[in-house]
Amino acid sequence: MDIKDFNSGTWQSGYDFKYFVPSFINHEWSFTDTRILELLEKASINLGELNSFTRYVPDIELFTQSYVMKEAVTSSRIEGTRTNMEEAFYSETDIEPEKRDDWNETLSYSKAMYYAIDALKTLPLSSRLIKQTHRVLLTNVRGKHKNPGEFRTSQNWIGGINIKDAVFVPPKAELIGELMSDLEYFLHNDRISVPRLIKIAIGHYQFETIHPFLDGNGRVGRLLITLYLISEGVLDKPLLFTSAIFEKYKTLYYEKLTFVREKNDLSGWIRFFLEVVTETSSEAILLMKRIIDLRESCTAIILDKFGRKAAIAHKFLDYLFRKPVVYNADSKEYLQISTKSMNNLLDDFIKAGILEEITGYKRNRKYIFRQYIDILRKEY
Repeated sequence: MDIKDFNSGTWQSGYDFKYFVPSFINHEWSFTDTRILELLEKASINLGELNSFTRYVPDIELFTQSYVMKEAVTSSRIEGTRTNMEEAFYSETDIEPEKRDDWNETLSYSKAMYYAIDALKTLPLSSRLIKQTHRVLLTNVRGKHKNPGEFRTSQNWIGGINIKDAVFVPPKAELIGELMSDLEYFLHNDRISVPRLIKIAIGHYQFETIHPFLDGNGRVGRLLITLYLISEGVLDKPLLFTSAIFEKYKTLYYEKLTFVREKNDLSGWIRFFLEVVTETSSEAILLMKRIIDLRESCTAIILDKFGRKAAIAHKFLDYLFRKPVVYNADSKEYLQISTKSMNNLLDDFIKAGILEEITGYKRNRKYIFRQYIDILRKEY
């Protein structure tokens, strides 16, 4: 089937509302849209350059941990949380009580991402893994009463106070098993000769249309993009995250998904998705270059100013790239040194212009790697 001939599905009547039943997608696809080809080439080149960082940059894990947290902040913000980049690295006791629900949701996203990436070592990207990831995402947060780890057994809707006023009503609960099975087979069907970026563009649309959970569909749907690219070997590490660009073009994002359902415009959605991947990967490349430049700059400072402390200072710098907000207690535990030695090292990092103390207290002090946080926070 040519993408331009796609029939997205049918609207069916419920008790006092209409719900959408998407068409199955596990079949052969083709496309003749030359604009899709152009965008696919740009996106693929960018992804290749981005992935090269994982192969040629030593200790890339130092950076990916904070980058995953950046995505957690952005993806959760789309859902209404208000945790900022700096707060994401605080200890829970430093979070104001009224902000802790948001903070917990942000950290749960990060935990879900790492859980899923680790699970991919032994499991295929499947309904089972998606459910398990959803369980981690919603454990001990506001959605914990909405069946974490289970497909919904009741009707949900998007927008509106009640289902009659909804912007969109997904398929009935009893259809979810078959629809998710079709999506899973589609993602793993090697007989379908479709480029992987187009495949996950279709897959993301289908997942968001099925909306299989009572809560957390948006976050899981965005996770699915990165997980698929890792599972297929397109990416070696989690370096491509679409949340920031989806948020930037939020109205257009929802409009393009809606146009597939209402106008069968799958081509328009795929073009938009490829543009998002191109822009996202371009920004990720710039971000990685700035992080590497910062590390080289800080390394040069350590070599110049720290003398016999250089070895422990390098180890501490690596820790800061993993956790750019630190305390004496966690830092000394990581470095296995005394409280006094840790205080001296922290003071040295402040004098060198690498760290900043942000409480003004004499005890229970908190330190921030401001330059790094600013890079992570910046939208390029």
